[in-house]
Amino acid sequence: MFLEKMIRCRAAWLTLALTFAVSPARAIDRAPSPADAMAQASPLTVGEYRRLLAEYQQARAAFEEQASAYWNAIAEKRRGRNAKRREHIPLTLDDYVLTQPPIYTGPKRPVNPEPEEPEARPPRKAIPVVGDLLQAANEHYQWSPQKPASELEFKRAYARYALAAGLTREQAVRVYSFETGGTGNYDVQAGIEHGGRRAISTAIGYNQLLTTNSIELLAEKGPELVRELSQQAAASSGPRREAMDRKVAVLKKMVAYARSVPDDWSAHQKLADTPQGWALHAMVLDIDVGPMLQTHKLLTSVIFARAKGYTRPLTAAELEMMNLTGDGTGLDMVTMPQAMREQVPTSNFFQRSGYERNPVAIRHNTVAKLLAITDSRMDANSGLPGARELAAAF
Repeated sequence: MFLEKMIRCRAAWLTLALTFAVSPARAIDRAPSPADAMAQASPLTVGEYRRLLAEYQQARAAFEEQASAYWNAIAEKRRGRNAKRREHIPLTLDDYVLTQPPIYTGPKRPVNPEPEEPEARPPRKAIPVVGDLLQAANEHYQWSPQKPASELEFKRAYARYALAAGLTREQAVRVYSFETGGTGNYDVQAGIEHGGRRAISTAIGYNQLLTTNSIELLAEKGPELVRELSQQAAASSGPRREAMDRKVAVLKKMVAYARSVPDDWSAHQKLADTPQGWALHAMVLDIDVGPMLQTHKLLTSVIFARAKGYTRPLTAAELEMMNLTGDGTGLDMVTMPQAMREQVPTSNFFQRSGYERNPVAIRHNTVAKLLAITDSRMDANSGLPGARELAAAF
């Protein structure tokens, strides 16, 4: 389950890294670039290359042995924490690895002076964008989401539903500020904002829902959403009633499709990789259903924390940790006393591959620092136009 949660949040962390605009941490030895080759005083001879390669491989092997031991300890401590939680045993500092991950400081891989065949790379997997979602919804359900007349209309619909469901203005606005940079529209997609031209994930909207998030929410909250939408339809009349009845019928079909597989993240992820799954994700763009999905993405974390006995209201930064890393992992950080937050490295909450690709977690390398930079970014972005407009909608 932990791995599934980290996979789910990889794109969100990448968005976070881009938002903070930090330089990549040098935790991984990178492949030499043409610039590296040009920087050498003279081309290596074959003999020199082989000698330097052997030195590099020896240093790298020693580092890998050290790193493997560290990340095995991280996994072992995680298993121990999970066992203690099942027994309702309080956690202590001894339940975490308290040292930072090892960093490779050895020589770089030398540039081969002899021509090499370029490595064959699989073609990059295409990421569907809003146009693809709309096309899929039309093809599979002969339906298109109802767009808002304006961005403010969507924000007001979201504010009404979020408040009624139990989210606070601070939670909703600050999470929006963090996830979208304080300027995102209801259809903003990760990577296609702040000057970006290529989608980096299917994350869309105020809370950056992935396609798998939408499918999971429809599977788990679907009957509730159908009931609420049916009540809205019953209160309508004329063309609005006809459109709402049609939307209810489509939503029922989508919920049935989402619930056609086990309620499991990996099963939902398989659906998310299909055009029909893209069609379900189009619901996040609808003026009636979109605010429901956006709200429940955060509300499930609030409910999870309550169910685990955490009665104090979640701060926006704490809620964001649960939103990004998954409820179980996020609650681990949320329930940690401040003194422990200042000592526990963020690496305790990652798989190695995810951590080494995450410059934010590397730079802000304790729980306290990570929460602090999240709060700081929320503070900075809350004054931007989109965030101010959303706050006013509440």
